Amino acid sequence: MPYRAPVEDYKFIFAHVSDMEAVAATERFSEATQDVTDAILTEAGRLTEEVIAPLRRVGDETHSVLENGVVRTPPGYKEAFTALTEGGWVAISAGPDYGGMGLPIALTTAFNEMMSATDLSLGLCPLLTQGQIEALEHHASDEIKQMYLPRLISGEWTGTMNLTEPQAGSDVGALKTRAMPNGDGSYAITGQKIYITWGDHDFGGNVCHLVLARLPDAAPGTKGISLFMVPKYIPNDDGSLGPANDLSVVSLEHKLGIHASPTAVMQYDGATGWLVGAEHKGMAAMFTMMNNARLAVGAQGVGIAEGATQQALDYAAERNQMGPIIEHADVRRMLLTMKADTYAARAIVLNCAIALDLARATGQDDWKARAALLTPIAKAFGSETGIAVAEMGVQVHGGMGFVEETGAAQFSRDARVTAIYEGTNGIQAMDLVGRKMADGGEAAARLLDEIEAHAETARASLPELAEPVWQASETLRETVEWLADEGSMPNRFAGSVPFLHGFARVLGGHYHLRAAMAEDAADGPRTKLARFYINRLLPEHAGLLAHAMAGADDLYAFTAEELTA
Repeated sequence: MPYRAPVEDYKFIFAHVSDMEAVAATERFSEATQDVTDAILTEAGRLTEEVIAPLRRVGDETHSVLENGVVRTPPGYKEAFTALTEGGWVAISAGPDYGGMGLPIALTTAFNEMMSATDLSLGLCPLLTQGQIEALEHHASDEIKQMYLPRLISGEWTGTMNLTEPQAGSDVGALKTRAMPNGDGSYAITGQKIYITWGDHDFGGNVCHLVLARLPDAAPGTKGISLFMVPKYIPNDDGSLGPANDLSVVSLEHKLGIHASPTAVMQYDGATGWLVGAEHKGMAAMFTMMNNARLAVGAQGVGIAEGATQQALDYAAERNQMGPIIEHADVRRMLLTMKADTYAARAIVLNCAIALDLARATGQDDWKARAALLTPIAKAFGSETGIAVAEMGVQVHGGMGFVEETGAAQFSRDARVTAIYEGTNGIQAMDLVGRKMADGGEAAARLLDEIEAHAETARASLPELAEPVWQASETLRETVEWLADEGSMPNRFAGSVPFLHGFARVLGGHYHLRAAMAEDAADGPRTKLARFYINRLLPEHAGLLAHAMAGADDLYAFTAEELTA
């Protein structure tokens, strides 16, 4: 069965579960009325259903390839990207000063989810460009903005980010790429970068690389890193493409999934680049791009979960084994888990996006703190949900799920990378219990206050659902307070992953309860799904949060020699 964009779910969440109305009430986003939002969601759904979805299997089977130094994408990809650019979809949240629509990041997040559900490989190209646009908007000189932003926003040019090197993965401070001043305001960039998503393609235009490198006087570690714009072609003053820069694609990685996305090893041999932001402040500029990408990766996981769920539901309704398998108890368990967790993850991701929009529109510290708190949860839980739901989808298909022709396995293969890139999910969890709890848990406490206040209101009409959510929130509050008082970072880090998942479980219960409260029918499908989640999935929070407070002693009771014996 073909993909059906969950447009009504987005509309429902924006209206009842997150607060898009508050976003539209701000001066910055006053044009994002419900009519505009609904029209954009509907058209995005049509585009992804009709243009993007047919490419998913083509790209998986054909792959992007490197031939004589040129990257060739699968059939139909260039045309589909042209459709994205002609529709203005590459950067709908970019600022109007350089041609963007200036719409809320929540709408971009919904669009990114639809792109990921239909073809994650292609969706990665505009996603990286979106992040680069934001980094340039915040950190680049006026000259770089004027040259690059209009062309990135239009999709005429595309963007990448270059952090990782063979010896410098999560430890970015170990990078060795060098930047030497040329004496004319430009720099010569020399080094090799790996895992560069959409490092090159055959769509035309320029490929604009944001590259982390060290100046000659740079301090060791992350404090000595600067950021440079290094284009594939050096642009002329009028923006036309000039000579090829001294960079090349060495090879493309052979990956478990996202086969149509060219993941490049990039070589820079004295390539000409221009400084973005201040000297030695490259990590601050790159983190602007990475935080944008982390939310987007959460949306990728939700999109994959949506696609895998739709396919599993269609298969279960048609497949007969002693009757339609959709009637079997364990298949029901899997399908409802897939639907319930996909909704929970979508609500977390969209609420994170709404917090970002309100932070930008109002400048209020509370909204900034809310967005910062939710970002690692959205990235990690969204991506883990995509992986788990896609794996469950294979199981629903039974033996046919293990056969590539059904397409169920592709969801699982494509999803796996989302827990790894843009900061592994373990790093997201450490960020949550470290930097995001540096306020003594105040931002978390404000969110828990809201959850409990809503549960108190819900007790009047849905007491059997409201009480477990309220109790789970209290357990989470106790864990937040323990983390705030716990001075040992090893103890915090040892329980960071279960803490993040326990936090997500409670958020999921809250957002399901909000959906049930907003539903017109006394026992409608959203209420039934909320009951399933709250009764069967929310209880997991107790074990996860107990694990979060277990400390680090048992993790380090083994010596390295004992572990490897």
